[in-house]
Amino acid sequence: MSTTAPASRTAPVWPALVADVVAVVAFTLIGIASHDGSLIAAFGRVVWPFALAAAIGWAWTRAWHDPARVWPTGVMIWFTTVIGGLVLRGVSGQGLAWSFALVTTIFLAITMLGWRGLVAALRRAQASAAQD
Repeated sequence: MSTTAPASRTAPVWPALVADVVAVVAFTLIGIASHDGSLIAAFGRVVWPFALAAAIGWAWTRAWHDPARVWPTGVMIWFTTVIGGLVLRGVSGQGLAWSFALVTTIFLAITMLGWRGLVAALRRAQASAAQD
């Protein structure tokens, strides 16, 4: 009897962590390019609230157990990243606009939940193929 989880149920932690970091960094870079212009001056100021919130999301969900799960892991990390990032941004004096909050919510949902959705689809396809 094996005590390890089947390969189709879990995903490696590092690629999942990198995927979420890429989502937050891409969000930051696109925002800076669209609004601030000066990458060097703005990057640290813009990225830290969302990076910290994403790290908190990973920690409280204990995402390393199955980081590619859409629900509840991915949704909770996404929610924490959005709400936490917006709150940290606001309390640090960077300002908030409804349009920014909306773009943040949508972009991070597409990226942070999108890659997890692709993994879920691949898992289903693998499971189906294994049953045939």
